[in-house]
Amino acid sequence: MSFKAALIKTFLKLPPAWLVRLSGGKPLEIGGRVMDPYMQFVTHGAAKQTPLWKRAPGDARQVSAEALSMLSDVIEPGVSYEDFSLEADDRGIPVRLYRPESQNPDRPMMVYMHMGGGVIGDLETCHVFCSLLASATAAPILSVDYRLAPEHKFPAGLQDGVFAYEWALKNAQYYGAASGRAAIGGDSMGGNFAAIITQLMRREEKPLPDVQLLIYPATDIVHDFPSKEIYGETYPLSKQTMTWFMEQYLPDGQDVSDVHISPALEYDLANLSPAIIATAGFDPLVDEGEDYAKRLEAAGVQAMYKCYDSLPHGFTAFTGISPAADQACRDIAESVNTAYQNAVSVS
Repeated sequence: MSFKAALIKTFLKLPPAWLVRLSGGKPLEIGGRVMDPYMQFVTHGAAKQTPLWKRAPGDARQVSAEALSMLSDVIEPGVSYEDFSLEADDRGIPVRLYRPESQNPDRPMMVYMHMGGGVIGDLETCHVFCSLLASATAAPILSVDYRLAPEHKFPAGLQDGVFAYEWALKNAQYYGAASGRAAIGGDSMGGNFAAIITQLMRREEKPLPDVQLLIYPATDIVHDFPSKEIYGETYPLSKQTMTWFMEQYLPDGQDVSDVHISPALEYDLANLSPAIIATAGFDPLVDEGEDYAKRLEAAGVQAMYKCYDSLPHGFTAFTGISPAADQACRDIAESVNTAYQNAVSVS
């Protein structure tokens, strides 16, 4: 652990009231929500750094990876993991497979995709959270290190996610999971991919995910929901950062209303997989996540929605510093576990 990381974690052992005093003097309140004091301390310090949208993509990746490593936690006890590659036709897709000590062979393998706007992030970004999911669900989690923009623009990263999902359908049984079934999940851009892949499987009449787990997902690049203004200057995701992500991710002239980019613009949402949608209160994306949950329900899809009001975007990476983030992630993992139980009981 670096000296800077040790210093931050030492400060975070202070009482919450002291952390607030050190980061603005009073609780951070926006739009009627009050931020978790641990996250307020972190976001207050981060606001002094050069934002991602002012950096080159490679530099942004390095800076974000270093920042997350300073705030990281240890993985769940009893969970092992291995790294390998899925061999696609013209490329290898790096993945990390998490397996709990005790697996339920009736549970599906979940394919999980990390956050990062399609530009930053890697297998470390969701390392702890994936181990938590594996432990809570007694099932394997396949984390996908999909291709990033601008080196690999849309739809490269999405294609890697599709390949990984279809690989899981064919191979999950060799890793102690249910045969011919899979679940899908992701946070932020990973949630975008998960929603799109679920719709794609329905269009192509292929096996739908048992569950789609969408954590603060980007679902609508076209419309400006109120939260994009209300929380447009929050850390780690601001309006300017989102614009920068899309500038890197999308080819010139790309139609952002394409449902492979904005899955909420799919007019027919019927007969999709049961959804678990979790949002963060201090997040420009909070409104579109809630809106997508409501639209799924209106289409007759089972959708469980919850907003974690005191937390910012990206909270799955902050379990090591914020008890509220840790509890939120455990709640989400338990929701997936319950969804798996319900799927087995229905079948």
